[in-house]
Amino acid sequence: MPTTLLHRRSLLLTAAAAAAAATLPVTARAQLSDLGEAINKAGRQRMLSQRMGKAWLALLHGIEVPRAQQVLDSSMALFDRQLVELKAFATAEEIRATYTTLEAAWSSYKTALVGKVPARANAASVLQHSAAVLALAHQGTQQYEAALGKPLGKLVNVAGRQRMLSQRMAMYYLAARLPVDAGQAVAEIKRASTEFVSAMVFLRQAQQSTPRIQDALQLADGQWVFFEAALQRVESVQAGANRPLSEVFTASENLLTVMDSVTGLYAAQRA
Repeated sequence: MPTTLLHRRSLLLTAAAAAAAATLPVTARAQLSDLGEAINKAGRQRMLSQRMGKAWLALLHGIEVPRAQQVLDSSMALFDRQLVELKAFATAEEIRATYTTLEAAWSSYKTALVGKVPARANAASVLQHSAAVLALAHQGTQQYEAALGKPLGKLVNVAGRQRMLSQRMAMYYLAARLPVDAGQAVAEIKRASTEFVSAMVFLRQAQQSTPRIQDALQLADGQWVFFEAALQRVESVQAGANRPLSEVFTASENLLTVMDSVTGLYAAQRA
């Protein structure tokens, strides 16, 4: 599909996404009420671990600077708040232990993200910290899903993981363009892309995917078309070209908005 058509379609889909999204990541509800919402927020922590890395790398590249700074600041604040909520909500000792360990990993990641201007020399460290926080956030999500012990929990988990994958692909795109371990970054993008497509099939086929959810998934499919096209240019973009980087940043935010809405719709169902 030509770039101009992709751009036009992206504008239309962005407007539709903004109108359709029921829950933005930065306006998540302040309290946990049940295990479905706990899985949602625990999964959102996974996404934030990658979104913060993406925003930091965008600042390093000098693209979307005001927006990237806002994304970084709001994501850090939301991660802090949800971490307190998830730890307090935990009734099992093993879940509390996970979030205690996550607190320490998050403290180290936070130190890497703030306090100094993003520099290429620190990019590998930021990626390592993001991976450590992601692993623990995923562990907590899996534990909350097991605590619910019902099929709906898996749907909330899988839909929520799509949010993380959207940010992970964008983060590694920006890493590859520095480049920081470009070969691994490209491999991570391809792996995450395959996982994203497979999970969309799983969600569309789920019995609990209501007509409203199916509509939102269709909207996500449209966002994915543009995002995937932008990602596929990772190895062919000329050095110093900022527009492709901005397109990936924006497309990942649009896809995140839709998938956060989808996850919220699953979480709102009664198991």
